[in-house]
Amino acid sequence: MGQQLSNEQLVASAKEFGTPLYIYHAEKIKEQYEKLAAAFSILDTRFFYASKALTNINILRYIKSIGCNVDCSSINEVKLALHAGFIPGNILYTSNGIAFDEIEEAVAAGVHINIDSLSNLEKFGKKYGHTYPVGIRIRPNIMAGGNLKISTGHEGSKFGIPVSQLDKIEELVREHTIFIKTLHIHTGSDIKDADVFVKGMEVLFDIIPHFPELEIIDLGGGFKVPYKPGEKETDVHLLAKKIKETFEAHPLAGNKKFQLWFEPGKFLVSECGYLVTQVTVVKDTGTTIFAAVNSGLNHLIRPMMYEAYHHIENISNPGGTEKVYTVTGNICETDNFGIDRKLKEVREGDLLVLYNAGAYGFEMSSNYNSRYKPAEVLVINDKTKLIRKRDEFNDLLRNQLEVL
Repeated sequence: MGQQLSNEQLVASAKEFGTPLYIYHAEKIKEQYEKLAAAFSILDTRFFYASKALTNINILRYIKSIGCNVDCSSINEVKLALHAGFIPGNILYTSNGIAFDEIEEAVAAGVHINIDSLSNLEKFGKKYGHTYPVGIRIRPNIMAGGNLKISTGHEGSKFGIPVSQLDKIEELVREHTIFIKTLHIHTGSDIKDADVFVKGMEVLFDIIPHFPELEIIDLGGGFKVPYKPGEKETDVHLLAKKIKETFEAHPLAGNKKFQLWFEPGKFLVSECGYLVTQVTVVKDTGTTIFAAVNSGLNHLIRPMMYEAYHHIENISNPGGTEKVYTVTGNICETDNFGIDRKLKEVREGDLLVLYNAGAYGFEMSSNYNSRYKPAEVLVINDKTKLIRKRDEFNDLLRNQLEVL
């Protein structure tokens, strides 16, 4: 389990800052990063935090403070990383179906870049030739991940250049003398089986000889975190061992050594996060007891979008009798957080906490139903700091132009 905030800390934060409330535990992020760093100390490895999981500027600065680099999925994430104090050499921009002017901005910023389409690779070659090293994202045609929506390496995925188009990549590289520094793949999210990463590497080993200037093998991210009680996260020590063995079993041209890159997002911040909500209505329909809370898919969309499981506990009545509830939100949609969950007796006014809310929680939130986005707080060195204010009514009108 490792670092975890106590129920008392969660309740105290809810009383001080109100609900719904996102709470992040800094030391849990550090624990996860150090776990990765220790496991992969047997290899020349760099980690880039996949910032799309959670981009609060304070989280980015904390990530920087513990020695981790940052991975970005948009030019604005690159700008946030620079604002947080990351130097360009510690920023990676992995593009995905974007206009070429974003890549031009990334070049101007001096960051590392991965390109995921033949179209943008051709534009890049025409403009920069051999003057700016670049990576290419390969789609390895491997099915992996918790479900299809978070699987990115299969043959139906939009991500990356299909490995079957290697000849076209080589043609562009020759024509424009492009400096290919990195080969990148990312097969999906929530991957527990270390062999999935090994399969991806074996795809890359067939491609490596085609790019003599190659320096970096980027295996993306997707490490599994435990959502349900009893689940296990990816065994990163086993993964590092298997990757080292795989490198040693594949003699490369000139016995060249490659640096290994990963982009963990959820693995670093998922377990650090808690969404604390308050029960507004308990409704017994005869067939179901609904516990409605003052939140919804506007604050945490993962259960509805991905059918993701988030463990839920009643932290106001830990000694209550256990009953079965469906925990639902207050949005005018079906927005169940958990169906048929065993919880200590739930009463109106109780606080329910949803665990593993650090990744893709607030980051994917919205003002749907014209509801406010929640506040965010960071617990660091046992001190709780407000890092984002709760929305107010004026926030709903910001950027609207009243012309009628």
